[in-house]
Amino acid sequence: MLRMAVIGSTGAVGRELLSLLDGPEIPDAHIVPVASARSAGTDIGAELGLRTEIEPVRELGDIDFTQVDLAFFVAGAEVSRQMAEKAAAAGCLVIDNSSAFRTRDDVPLVVPQINPETLRSRPASNLIANPNCSTIQLVRAINPLRAVAGLSRVILSTYQAGSGGGIRGLGELAGDSRQILDGGPNPGPGRFGPPLAFDLLPQIGDFGDHASSYEEQKLRREPARIMGLPDLKVSVTAVRVPIFHCHAEAAWVELDRPVDATTAENALAAVPGIRLYRAGDDEPYPTPRLVEQSGSDRALVHVGRVRVDEHGANALWLWIVADNLWVGAALNAVDILRTISRYGWLN
Repeated sequence: MLRMAVIGSTGAVGRELLSLLDGPEIPDAHIVPVASARSAGTDIGAELGLRTEIEPVRELGDIDFTQVDLAFFVAGAEVSRQMAEKAAAAGCLVIDNSSAFRTRDDVPLVVPQINPETLRSRPASNLIANPNCSTIQLVRAINPLRAVAGLSRVILSTYQAGSGGGIRGLGELAGDSRQILDGGPNPGPGRFGPPLAFDLLPQIGDFGDHASSYEEQKLRREPARIMGLPDLKVSVTAVRVPIFHCHAEAAWVELDRPVDATTAENALAAVPGIRLYRAGDDEPYPTPRLVEQSGSDRALVHVGRVRVDEHGANALWLWIVADNLWVGAALNAVDILRTISRYGWLN
């Protein structure tokens, strides 16, 4: 039986991860949920209605990683930088959801539907990185097009939900929206910088090189590495929007040769894990609310509005929506676990 720990188990992603680890396709495991001192002792298994063997929540300082086979770190980059390498050095395999290790050459950056071969052997670092949430849905949507006609450039605008700011972000969005609707004073700064309620914030993370935000820098770097396309050019504007769940993206992709919309749609429809929407469907395109309420289809990448650019036959527009807590975080981590289990090198 695998001994697994989930660091950050009471957060937005951690709760989703625990629920997914309760699924029938997951290897038998004993799970240790880990969170801050204020959550210690919480019976999160009962709270979430889980069947898997799971202990009450423990503090990070109480964990002996020599006794853990696999640890999911979903508590943010600072916690990962402080503890993930220590866990890996103790012999524990770490699947990290933060940005702490994504640029390291000795740490695979993995979307199992795109580059599972990077997990054929256990990394010497004992670290595996989950990509950025918006990166995951992007590469899963554009990879089928790359297979048909090559890929050279992407211009992307993201519309990212409040759940990207965790439980605190969701709470602020709900509270600030209620305050404004009740005619109260304007909310002050918070999790997203300026208040998000009834507004759009074209900044996610600090600004850096070329006046790009940190989120935009991640989206610019990560697809090329995951897809094995070092010359791929990605330009991004990342926007936080006042919705609760599911990120949306408008993507313009430049291919190496012309492709008509029907060929592109058929290529997307043929890929497991993608739901394609066509213009004549009852639901002609996905929306964040539609995806949030789609039950098990939350596990899919939803793609619609596929159309050829009027000014170039080798360029397409796509509209992409996915659940950022599932597809963009917890589910990708679980898919990594499934992949390494198939390769058979995890004890």
